[in-house]
Amino acid sequence: MNYMKKMVVLMALFLLQGICVQAQVMKSSDLEKYAKERYGEKWLDAAKNLAGSLTLDKNQSLTYQQVIDCGDKSKEQIYVQLNYWVTSTFNKNKQAITLNDKDAGCIIVSPTIDAIADHTGTLNRYVVSITPVIRIDIKPGRIRVTYTVPTYDVLKVEDGGWLGGLADDTKTNQKNQNYYSDGKRLKDDKTDRRIYDEQWEISKHYPFVEKDSKKRTAAKALVMTHAYSNVVMDKIEEAVTNGIVGNEDDDW
Repeated sequence: MNYMKKMVVLMALFLLQGICVQAQVMKSSDLEKYAKERYGEKWLDAAKNLAGSLTLDKNQSLTYQQVIDCGDKSKEQIYVQLNYWVTSTFNKNKQAITLNDKDAGCIIVSPTIDAIADHTGTLNRYVVSITPVIRIDIKPGRIRVTYTVPTYDVLKVEDGGWLGGLADDTKTNQKNQNYYSDGKRLKDDKTDRRIYDEQWEISKHYPFVEKDSKKRTAAKALVMTHAYSNVVMDKIEEAVTNGIVGNEDDDW
């Protein structure tokens, strides 16, 4: 590959380093900053420090659960506020809302968070996305939020690392850039042998497994996933406590 072609491809990769969070719980540019401020800038150390306080459920998925007090609000009042938050937060990803049952008092959301971690290693590049299952159970005066991440969904770009070879074909490079922007390749696309999807079981990667050849990627993925869970919990608590815009009361 000539120098100019190589520089074009590398510039495209740099421009796509930002995290693309489909569900606007927090601006993508702020999530990594939030994670670093809260857990430190060294991903390996941060992940190791978090490991002792994290819970893997019986399916070896990463699971968080929190009961939030809602005061004297009725089940219907809580549902209306949460339904408002869910629909406004995930309005660009309506398929993420998999259950919304007022009578049962249950809302389940499963959004895809693209490129929550992006790591370029020596030979390969890994873009990690997650699809958490966020279940909200509603009772008079309280809710229970269960946040579960079954796996990391990984785009592995072979030879996409700093020392990896880059394709000479300009059309192929342009096509790959389209994949990068989505954080995943098109389903069942076999046209480029270097690009394919993997699912990583969280329990089989760092920090739950010390000897992990992908530990740097897994470490950042864990910390960012944990940070996102905290933001989700905070946003839900804020929604049921103070509403979204602060004027959703009955005095009008």
